[in-house]
Amino acid sequence: MSLNRSEQQLFEYIEANRDERQFWEHKVRGFDAKLPDRAAAARAIEGELWRYFIERSAVVPMFKQAAEREGLRRLSMLNLAEYLMRRWLPPRVVKRPPA
Repeated sequence: MSLNRSEQQLFEYIEANRDERQFWEHKVRGFDAKLPDRAAAARAIEGELWRYFIERSAVVPMFKQAAEREGLRRLSMLNLAEYLMRRWLPPRVVKRPPA
């Protein structure tokens, strides 16, 4: 899976900060439990990640510098959302009909 620069930066920040990682793990598991399918959960998580990126760009120096350099035009965070789901959620078992 390939992450864009902003997704990679956000992922590294989440991984480096234990409290942030726990917060996002809980959030990802909550969306997965609440929404009917993983695609819907990924889209919901993607929106939350973008809002979080905007919020962090006001206070965290590395995000602030990126925002000053590149602006805050809307970027997709869907790959990161899907990646976090793969990392933190158990795979769903697909039941196949008997042959």
